[in-house]
Amino acid sequence: MSSKNNDIEALEGGRRLPLVEDFYTIQGEGYHSGKPAYFIRLGGCDVGCRWCDAKYTWNPRVFPPVDVDVVVERAKQCAAQAIVITGGEPLLYPLGILTERLRAEGLEIFLETSGTHPFSGEFDWVCLSPKRQMPPLDEAFGRAHELKVIISSEEDFAWAEENARRVGRYCRLYLQPEWSVFETIMPSIVEYAKQNPKWCISTQTHKFMKIP
Repeated sequence: MSSKNNDIEALEGGRRLPLVEDFYTIQGEGYHSGKPAYFIRLGGCDVGCRWCDAKYTWNPRVFPPVDVDVVVERAKQCAAQAIVITGGEPLLYPLGILTERLRAEGLEIFLETSGTHPFSGEFDWVCLSPKRQMPPLDEAFGRAHELKVIISSEEDFAWAEENARRVGRYCRLYLQPEWSVFETIMPSIVEYAKQNPKWCISTQTHKFMKIP
């Protein structure tokens, strides 16, 4: 679902965004796993992963645009000073105003994206999670601090390597088991990481902790 189909005029250039939810929790995946953070989840995604655990976010029309100042006011009251902007696919929308307002409050800003749309906004950390059915734009690889590839079958290791060749030298590399096949695919991921130690393993620890 493109942002153009989300009544772009109603977003006022990013002063309003289709907010699904915002909440305080523990980051469950990747490099910052275990870090307390305030999540801002935006609605709308056109990538359509069959195993997505946030399909409820896909249709942005379900989520009326919310003034970013309202979201920032809640975020700055949080004990943690780390903000995760996620979705859906947050880069469907102009994020410059949101990140500018968050940065003005001295907050650290993390982005989780598939990299399928042009970047907007300023971030302290970008987690790129590429999807085979809709690969990232070229610019996403240069912006990524962390590459997190979801592994659901043995064929996905080749896809992971293809993406790893395109990120920067200091980008952190993670393989993450797709949750529905966690038990069956994890042994292969463990062996692959042992044979290719440039890769680390990410698990969805928030699901084990039973938190959002």
